[in-house]
Amino acid sequence: MFHIHIVDRPNRSAYREELEQHFRLRHEIYVGERGWHDLARPDGREVDAFDTDDAVYLLGILPGRGVVAGSRLIPSLKPHLMSDVFPRLAPAGVPRAGNIFEWTRIFVVPALRKPGRPCLAAGIVYCGIIEFCLRRGVSRLSIVCETYWHNRLAALGWNPRPLGPHIEHHGETIVGLLVDMTEAALETTRDIYGIDHSVLWAQRRQDTRGADILRCLTGTTTTGG
Repeated sequence: MFHIHIVDRPNRSAYREELEQHFRLRHEIYVGERGWHDLARPDGREVDAFDTDDAVYLLGILPGRGVVAGSRLIPSLKPHLMSDVFPRLAPAGVPRAGNIFEWTRIFVVPALRKPGRPCLAAGIVYCGIIEFCLRRGVSRLSIVCETYWHNRLAALGWNPRPLGPHIEHHGETIVGLLVDMTEAALETTRDIYGIDHSVLWAQRRQDTRGADILRCLTGTTTTGG
């Protein structure tokens, strides 16, 4: 299938083409398919106020094809969707801490989806999210999502807790959730999708300055030899 590549501030320039493909796929899926027309842009790239240097992108990259899946994580101590747009989803306070990230913008290209049954491509993204969090010391994720995600994430062992009542937004019912990133959640998610190995990519890639970027599973980077 494919592996998940972690793209963040230190190695962003090494993934310039893949990030552009990722933004265009987001536009096709969120604007074209889902009808989120307030995100539409004439350049065909779905980019919002939270696509900053602080964002971490988890890109599913298939050799010979490019980006086929993706998601975005943002440190909760930085501006993010719940804090700046939907704080009313967490009336007791938006969760913010160094070990909490916000999760948004998951997608899988149509060709890899399996309507009505578990989708391996989605499972790879889910596992990549948990693996990243475990290796970076992120223990919880906050999420702005449709209410059906509660049961879906509960089945994966992510222990979702609503942060407040749901609200209606652009014809959809959305809620703020907090979920746990644990070894148990990773085990359950792997079992459901039949995944028995790490989905994170661990290879070297040259950035645009010629530095040798080590994509290692601990989330660190090294340059040079």
